Amino acid sequence: MKRIAFAAAFIVTAAIAPASAWNDEGHMVVAAVAYDQLTPKAKARVAQLLALSKYPTNGKNNVSPADQAKAAFMMAATAPDAIKFDPSHFKDDGEDPTNAKRAPNPSRNTGFDDPYMHRYWHYIDLPFSTDASKLVQPPNINAEERIALFRKTLSSNAPDEQKAFDLVWLLHLVGDIHQPLHAASRFAQTGSKSHGDTGENSVKLCDRPCRDQLHGFWDGVLGNGENVSAAISEAGKLPKPDQSDVSKSDEAVWVQESFQTAQKVVYADPIGDGNGPFTLTPAYRANAKKEAATRVALAGARLANLLNTELK
Repeated sequence: MKRIAFAAAFIVTAAIAPASAWNDEGHMVVAAVAYDQLTPKAKARVAQLLALSKYPTNGKNNVSPADQAKAAFMMAATAPDAIKFDPSHFKDDGEDPTNAKRAPNPSRNTGFDDPYMHRYWHYIDLPFSTDASKLVQPPNINAEERIALFRKTLSSNAPDEQKAFDLVWLLHLVGDIHQPLHAASRFAQTGSKSHGDTGENSVKLCDRPCRDQLHGFWDGVLGNGENVSAAISEAGKLPKPDQSDVSKSDEAVWVQESFQTAQKVVYADPIGDGNGPFTLTPAYRANAKKEAATRVALAGARLANLLNTELK
């Protein structure tokens, strides 16, 4: 999926699968890392809440009975993407939360009675430019704002049904904003107007009419599988993040890290100005995999800290 030409919104590409921050395997890896660092009390509480979830999930549960609680936790992290593929039960309210006709109540937080997909909850594309183009700031309803809201619910006396809804979204969104391209959009001058590249969704990696996108490459850089067991195995191979980084609990800091990483690592050579197509080098691919592993490991550890300290 592409984003509309505005700093934090996607443009939909017809029958192509909607973009995500990491794919299902990536989100399950984040959750696997987090689950292994939860306290026994937190594990019991999240199991209680996830039993109330009414969202579909992705992923293939192929683990032993002993790992079923972990598998449920991991697959729940895919739910906010899974609803995008269920138009019979969920309404596509677009990518622009300022469009009152399409997104009549973008900031709602009412639980599983919410029928909307809320694609714009998944990212906050902070704008930057290398050619002094005019920048368009992202809307107020975004991934950073949602995380702040949902974690507040978890630490409150809200009903369990509400906490279950917010927990499912948190499992997903913490992973989302650690994907660099869910926190950045490069603006460039085109004719008389300045347009953002919508988190690299419009940057192509091959000759026309190929639709490969740099955003899609980063989503799947750690793998494109669906098996829970494979995600658990991948989680075990990740580098251990520095505890001084793990202890940073402010979601605004997480976003800024991803924003800086996008500029320094994602938009690095051979990704030049414009929309390509560009050909990725082996060095770029290797560095991308290393950076993605670091960000995913950090996301998982931070998610565990959040749940251990704030889930009431």
